[in-house]
Amino acid sequence: MAHKHDPNEKVVFVGDSRIRKRERTNATPPDYTSFPGKSEAFIPNFLLKEWMVGVVVLVGFLTLVIAEPAPLGYPADPLNSSFIPMPDWYFLFLYQLLKYPYASGDYIVLGILGLSGIPFIALLLAPFLDTGKERRFYRRPIASSLMLVSLVAIAYLTWVSWNHYEHELEVNNQIPEHIEREIKAEEAVKKGLPRPIPGREKIAAMVDANDPAFTETMTKAQCIACHGAELEGGGGPTLRGIGDVLSKEEIVATITNGKNNGAMPSFKANLTSDQIDQIATWLSKQKKAE
Repeated sequence: MAHKHDPNEKVVFVGDSRIRKRERTNATPPDYTSFPGKSEAFIPNFLLKEWMVGVVVLVGFLTLVIAEPAPLGYPADPLNSSFIPMPDWYFLFLYQLLKYPYASGDYIVLGILGLSGIPFIALLLAPFLDTGKERRFYRRPIASSLMLVSLVAIAYLTWVSWNHYEHELEVNNQIPEHIEREIKAEEAVKKGLPRPIPGREKIAAMVDANDPAFTETMTKAQCIACHGAELEGGGGPTLRGIGDVLSKEEIVATITNGKNNGAMPSFKANLTSDQIDQIATWLSKQKKAE
């Protein structure tokens, strides 16, 4: 269409090939999910995502640990042969694993170094065992299977370890130390007494220390080897104040049949029934100091 040319008219070229397109130096990286079969860079993309997931898991784990702290037992006593060791709940699966024959005894080195090194070895071998570029877990059989087996194994070993611990408590007729501490503290508060401090309890004095049951019969039976020369305790528990804990009949049964799977041995083959009754009568007189 003819028209008069205006020298002041601005001419705009659209899509002119003479104008060079500028390169963007700060372009946003492409979304790798748009390219099937391709993977993103390990550093920093993948590593940053894994690190963030690890932080979330660690925070959740720390929350559980703080919400359910390890119970506080009595002061450590290496001479207490009836004590049942128990680790924190998040180590139960490892504790149970070390109970098996192939991880203890002659194989203790394998149990300590080998089993603890398996997770690290698995992490080192993971990139070589699973070389596929697929990100969906159901299309990564090796990685998914290893993760599933690990989770099932941890849950199972934790369950077995806890059941075994409860079974030992039931068989030995024991109360966990932290529960026993709570019971003693509640009893003291009800009586208007200060809370007992473990390891600093008042030890009762011996009653009738010159009785033949102690000076002759118990000495001959080597009772002092475990319970101390003055019944203060040593390899075994103290017998001072035992009369407030057990009745004469219970003491007779303990001496006769033993207790705690042999920790307290049976003396029915070494002592007569009269000697056992003599010892039980004397021990039932041992009362705690008021």
